[in-house]
Amino acid sequence: MNELRPRWQPLTFDGYLARAVLHQDRVEITRRRIAKLGGNRDAVIRFEDVVSVTHRVPTLLVNGHVWFGTAEEPDAPPAHLAAGHPHALLFTLQQRETFDAFLESAVATWQAGR
Repeated sequence: MNELRPRWQPLTFDGYLARAVLHQDRVEITRRRIAKLGGNRDAVIRFEDVVSVTHRVPTLLVNGHVWFGTAEEPDAPPAHLAAGHPHALLFTLQQRETFDAFLESAVATWQAGR
């Protein structure tokens, strides 16, 4: 009997000055224009290239972020530099629920493909 699997639907998450679209094999991070003025850029990160997913929880004092480490850059930069890196998606305290949902979905998707 042929088992039917549900078709994968991309998930969209709005972070601080960026939007992430989570696909089954990659995450696409698109920056808003104001974020690109600071030198940041869009990124497409394939899960097969990811070696770690780390995060910092947003608080009242600092923004949080989710970082996708690759073989070329396995370690997250210091928290104050994460905003300028294309492998990081930032979240404010007001976006805490979105942060939690994105982190859970991204880690589960990455681990499913390993």
